[in-house]
Amino acid sequence: MTSYAFTFPGQGSQAVGMGKDLAAAYPEARAVFQEVDEALNQRLSAIMFEGSDEILRLTENAQPALMAVSLAVIRVLESKGVRIADHAAYVAGHSLGEYSALCAAGTFSLSDTARLLKTRGQAMQKAVPVGHGAMAALLGLDMATTHEVAAEAAQGEVCDVANDNAPGQVVVSGTVAAVERAVELAKAKGAKRALLLPVSAPFHCSLMQPAAEAMAAALAEVQMNAPVVPLVANVLARPISDPAEIRQRLVEQVTGVVRWTESITWLTNEGGVTNLAELGTGKVLSGLAKRINGEAASISVGSPADIDAFVAQLTA
Repeated sequence: MTSYAFTFPGQGSQAVGMGKDLAAAYPEARAVFQEVDEALNQRLSAIMFEGSDEILRLTENAQPALMAVSLAVIRVLESKGVRIADHAAYVAGHSLGEYSALCAAGTFSLSDTARLLKTRGQAMQKAVPVGHGAMAALLGLDMATTHEVAAEAAQGEVCDVANDNAPGQVVVSGTVAAVERAVELAKAKGAKRALLLPVSAPFHCSLMQPAAEAMAAALAEVQMNAPVVPLVANVLARPISDPAEIRQRLVEQVTGVVRWTESITWLTNEGGVTNLAELGTGKVLSGLAKRINGEAASISVGSPADIDAFVAQLTA
């Protein structure tokens, strides 16, 4: 029997025009974008549909925007009879995508998720002054060598492994000087490529501790339900369902490693998942899934045509 996991993209997948085709085609999608706009007291949908790339890319906008498109897809699928509880064994999300996953699975309301991600984006940006932090992708090194590079590059500063995205694709994060040293060390140790990323803050490293504290406070105030299916958590790479533990792991995730390779490996091995469906903008996670486990089928569901094809596939 085919077993699905629904996955939800993280920052970097955003693009101007995202969600516009869904809003034009489905009242359920329009309702999601309107509710997010109202929750944030901001015309985020206008920024998404026809704003500037520079404004959309701001962390405090990109995070709720990506969630909104994912939830628009979910609501349209629900209107066609496709529900997570019936069609997915697990949910997982890359970084901010965990919030999308949890909203989709009923842990948070849509309005609360939008406000949490706005807070998260603002807190992550505020944690480190612009120009003081950096992130870099190191391609072609194994995890052990990447950890060696990060430790050697730190030299009393911060350089942490931030994202284990796929075999040979790892991101480090920290102070500018330390990350620049990591780039040169990685090249010396045989990396195929090592390059600084165009980000506004050093996510998923210890410099984000003030943002973790902000999220602990924000999450303490929000109603949380157990998800209808378990969440495979970024920081654990295993499933959890208890709301108190979910809250704890979301706080840890701000400074912790996104263990995406291990998460997809767990899903497709121990979890028995044969198909991965990436719900929302872009195809980043589908590409990573193919690199992690080429035997698992992975599809991206973000447009009206994608939705029709996915519904046909699930109900065949």
